[in-house]
Amino acid sequence: MMVDVLDIAANLKAVEAKIADAARNADRDPNSVTLVAVGKAHPGERSRAALAAGHMVFGENRVQEAEAKWPELKAQYPDARLHLIGPLQTNKVRNAVALFDVIETVDRPKLAAALAKEMTHANKRLECFVQINTGAEAQKAGILPEDADAFIESCLKDHGLWVTGLMCIPPVGEEPSLHFALLREIAARHGLKNLSMGMSADYEIAIAFGATHVRVGTAIFGERQPR
Repeated sequence: MMVDVLDIAANLKAVEAKIADAARNADRDPNSVTLVAVGKAHPGERSRAALAAGHMVFGENRVQEAEAKWPELKAQYPDARLHLIGPLQTNKVRNAVALFDVIETVDRPKLAAALAKEMTHANKRLECFVQINTGAEAQKAGILPEDADAFIESCLKDHGLWVTGLMCIPPVGEEPSLHFALLREIAARHGLKNLSMGMSADYEIAIAFGATHVRVGTAIFGERQPR
């Protein structure tokens, strides 16, 4: 499905309107929810169209893909903020810290240590979210719920990471509200204000459960092209 520049601007407005409605239905301020426009597997021109329409917060799954798109876009739009929302290998930490503004996928001790070391080296302090594997899926990244409390405390106290929230990706085919509620509960135990949860199919449910960041790609940019 091809999406032109006008469609992207219109799609953004439509998603923003749904976010606002969902927030009001939950007795929340619509401004308390940040839309992260996910450009995974889409050409940079689509992100540029969203930038031209005034949107400034984006997500990418892969460091290498982001490196091909975003240096030029950030030079043109210096207010843009880029979230890494996919798994991060330790050998890509230096590149990620150089390019991204938020790391949403801190999910293991080795990565936490590598991020802390690189941020010190680069004299940068990036906002971080801890990814929780709420469904305990073997194929999916994220710290297990039963290990979350100790890991979050270690990120904060042992590594000095600026952890402001949690993120999750509910299992396909399961009721997402159960996972959103679990993430909210873990965050509350640690006084973390941000919850990155909800994608194109379920972001309105996520907002009802307190999502502060929703990650939406298909509803804005159309179906992803095959790799």
